[in-house]
Amino acid sequence: MQNKMKRWIQWGLLALVVVLLALGILRALSARKAQQAALAEQTARGAQAVVELTAADVLTLQTVELTRGLPVSGTLKAVNSAFVKARVAGELQGMTVREGDAVRAGQIIARIDPTEYEARLRQAQLQADAAKAQIDIAQRQYDNNKALVNQGFISRTALDTSQASLNGARASYEAAAAAADVARKSLSDSVLKAPMSGFVSQRLAQPGERMAVDAKIVEIVDLSRMELEAALSAADSVGVRVGQQAQLQVEGYAQPVPARVARINPSTQAGSRSVLVYLQLKPVPGLRQGLFVEGTLGTDRLKTPALPLLAVRTDKPVPYVQVVDGEQVRHVSVTLGARGQVGGEDMVAVSGLGEGARVLAGSVGPLREGTLVRYTAGQTAQPQTR
Repeated sequence: MQNKMKRWIQWGLLALVVVLLALGILRALSARKAQQAALAEQTARGAQAVVELTAADVLTLQTVELTRGLPVSGTLKAVNSAFVKARVAGELQGMTVREGDAVRAGQIIARIDPTEYEARLRQAQLQADAAKAQIDIAQRQYDNNKALVNQGFISRTALDTSQASLNGARASYEAAAAAADVARKSLSDSVLKAPMSGFVSQRLAQPGERMAVDAKIVEIVDLSRMELEAALSAADSVGVRVGQQAQLQVEGYAQPVPARVARINPSTQAGSRSVLVYLQLKPVPGLRQGLFVEGTLGTDRLKTPALPLLAVRTDKPVPYVQVVDGEQVRHVSVTLGARGQVGGEDMVAVSGLGEGARVLAGSVGPLREGTLVRYTAGQTAQPQTR
């Protein structure tokens, strides 16, 4: 029994020694790990780069007047455009203009072969001359009969008959003269003229083709006045008024182009129930029909603290901005409000910052919280305002 007790005591002491040894090893490993982490942190702090900023990289939060509006998009259209069509049938001749050529109002574009219409005019004119000759004969007959009636040689009925013949001759002449006018008009219509000044946009026929009446020959557009036809929902169109301003970004143009609401369609479009609004653009050299346009139609103004939309970062669950606090970067969550434009730049109202806070511009890019910053030598520390 005593031997058994001794063995249990020996095993217990051995287990205790093993436990104490394991605890010592764990403590040593933990201390070494903490020492390594502290060394790594110290090394990282020592190696942390200082980001240099220019005055343009820092913005000041201040109250601005936002222009709130509706997004619009579409393609440019010339306010004035026209198709030159064949008014008479015939062979197309003498057409020299091509796409891109400038034309003047009244300039001859082409001709329809006039041979047939010249012959019709001669025929109609000869018929009118013959009818006029009949008037002269009927007039002399009437004058003679009137003299004979006054002398009592013939009855009044004979005079009335000659009067009717004279009236019929006059009517026949007027009809023939009208037919001659129609033939003259057809001959005139064989000459195709530009209805307005502009540029040839499309050439839809070639010389020598047989053209039917109302066949399209060329399209002419006037690029001096361009407009955007924007479709708005019925709810959005309620606040739109003639004269409201817009900033449009035209395909291929770096700077926004100003525009204003020139007209509003009084009826909705069938099916979509949208309302067409016509925005006339400020004349800008190089605008072309068909260019894609998008922008914002200003419908309201609001004074509020705001920042450029690009300065607000959204790579976290809650939107935030990078604030310069002393010489470090601090991330501050913000609540976004109304969006609008100031001087053509997209802005957004923010809350959660004090007015005058210094915020990094979107061009700086993301920086880790706690990053050290300083201003480039020769730059002032005055932040930019919007």
